[in-house]
Amino acid sequence: MEAETAVFRALADTTRRQILFELRNGELSAGEIASRFAISGPSISRHLGILKNADLVAERRESNRIIYRLQPESLAITVTNFVSTICPVRIMTTKQRRRQAATR
Repeated sequence: MEAETAVFRALADTTRRQILFELRNGELSAGEIASRFAISGPSISRHLGILKNADLVAERRESNRIIYRLQPESLAITVTNFVSTICPVRIMTTKQRRRQAATR
């Protein structure tokens, strides 16, 4: 439950959601991320730390730069588990609906 709370807290902030959006196409350095926002570098670092603690991004060092990448599995697992717990209704895919309609 603690990990789930960290994910939803991280997602509650618009800037952090935008950072995740920026990372959707691949890795970016902390400087590249910061250059896309009108807030200070230290503020971006704080947001990245929160995203990292929630396991929504991962980092690696490349000489003196920190490179960030999205961890989409963590988000998908957390949201799927949450939705399954709250609303345990079987969700049919479009393909399943078509098959079901064809058999009628």
